[in-house]
Amino acid sequence: MTALTHYFDQTQQWLFESVVQPMLYALGMSELVEPGFDATMWFMIGALQIFLLVIVFSSLEKWRPVESVTDKRQIRIDMIYTFIHRMGIFKLVLFFSLAPLVDLAMSFFNMKGFTPFQLDAIWPGVSDIPWVSLIIYLLVFDLVDYFYHRAQHRYAWFWSLHAVHHSQRQMTVFSDNRNHLLDDVLRDSVLVLVSYLIGVSPGQFVMIVVMTQLIESLSHANLRISFGKWGERLIVSPRFHRHHHSIEYKASTSGPAGGYNFAVLFPVWDILFKTACWNSEYAATGIHDQIADPQTGQAARDYGQTFWAQQKLAIKSMFKGLA
Repeated sequence: MTALTHYFDQTQQWLFESVVQPMLYALGMSELVEPGFDATMWFMIGALQIFLLVIVFSSLEKWRPVESVTDKRQIRIDMIYTFIHRMGIFKLVLFFSLAPLVDLAMSFFNMKGFTPFQLDAIWPGVSDIPWVSLIIYLLVFDLVDYFYHRAQHRYAWFWSLHAVHHSQRQMTVFSDNRNHLLDDVLRDSVLVLVSYLIGVSPGQFVMIVVMTQLIESLSHANLRISFGKWGERLIVSPRFHRHHHSIEYKASTSGPAGGYNFAVLFPVWDILFKTACWNSEYAATGIHDQIADPQTGQAARDYGQTFWAQQKLAIKSMFKGLA
């Protein structure tokens, strides 16, 4: 692992000094050299993740698919979402738009004498062991994600944004990043704030993001596989998360009873808060109103057939939910 980390750092340094830094100076943007170095890191991490998705995870889907893929156009749209997020494009835009606000907030906390709580120091001699502190942070962030996810299903305006994610009828390893951009801004802002409050270092935060993204990609895979009775209670599996995406009314609607299997990484939160569903079947996915109702004459709802249509329709629906 040390050798791989060293090789990664060397490659990042070479790519930055050979391509990114000269480009920034040529464009008269020398003030962005420091964030440019971080952007190079996210670009490399994203490239490695996409390599794993295409070569490893997609191969698993071909080995044991839950269903045959018939609408390849929507899969290609999911690939666009994945490229935007994993290659650092979204993070770059987020940096330019939110960095001043984040700096202002942090300055305010510092002026008030606030000192971030060092979560990895709660158990001296144990919690400061790298892999132990990583597990603690993963559990904390997953708990935050759990309640954030429940809020997405609880409130109509929030569900309007989150519905973009659930509107994919054919889940694959690329479906994880199929989210409304505003929803991603809100979620990332929450996670950054939490990381500051509990004292997560930049290196730890990067590792948390990478591990979370890879597990989320696998949990969305079109993959007929089970982790076993106990394994599925330790880590979110494709089958467990597929029930969250079920097209059944209870799973695909907003409100107090909307949804189950909200955990992103660890099913323990669904077990503790009694929102777990352990059905052994592989549910059909989507949102219930994407299917026409012959009894009421209600037509099937369109959540958008293109990237921009999905973004636009969700915003319209959100404002209706706020009204």
